[in-house]
Amino acid sequence: MAGPEPAIPVARDRVAEAALPAHERVYRALRARVMHGLIAPGAALTLRGIGAEFGVSMTPAREAVRRLVAEGALKLSASGRVSTPELTAERIEELAALRALLEPELASRALPRAHAALIDRMQAINGVIDEMIVKSDASGYVRSNQEFHRTLYLRAQAPAMLALVETVWLQSGPTMRMLYERLQRRQASENHRKILAALRAGDDPGLRLAVRMDVTQGLRMLAT
Repeated sequence: MAGPEPAIPVARDRVAEAALPAHERVYRALRARVMHGLIAPGAALTLRGIGAEFGVSMTPAREAVRRLVAEGALKLSASGRVSTPELTAERIEELAALRALLEPELASRALPRAHAALIDRMQAINGVIDEMIVKSDASGYVRSNQEFHRTLYLRAQAPAMLALVETVWLQSGPTMRMLYERLQRRQASENHRKILAALRAGDDPGLRLAVRMDVTQGLRMLAT
């Protein structure tokens, strides 16, 4: 019997990452942490600490932070303090409204290209979400939930719109993790099952409604 195939894609990814400029490596790593809620709202960061962790000088650390501040993922105070933003109720409501506008449209555009293999993949990711809930892994929940949606939205072939959505995810990542830590869920969102059912049925109105409900309920719970 043949053994498992070597992890060539993983090795290639590591080589490609190592070839990136230092500021890009730091930027990508910090961006993923913020988006997945691995940094708490209001947590302070220092350029010296970032540089030490990633083994880079202050210059690439500063450039990575500058880009994340421009995206709204980090906040830079007048005194030079860097932190993740603590969202106000008004800001949460604004982000929820953006998701309600953009994500149903992405899902609708993806629907004609949502083949059976894609839906099966999303079903599997939903299973991972359930596993994260059992493990009480809030960051894993955020990461898997984003993967569920991104898997569908990539089929929309609307990169500019998806980039806007990911910026919203980035700004709300720490706050969403805080929400999931509060929730006493035992399984993935019922809206995910409605999304999958609408995809299988080719039901565009049903899909738009299920996505809109899914992407706004959590954020609006925080605003109340």
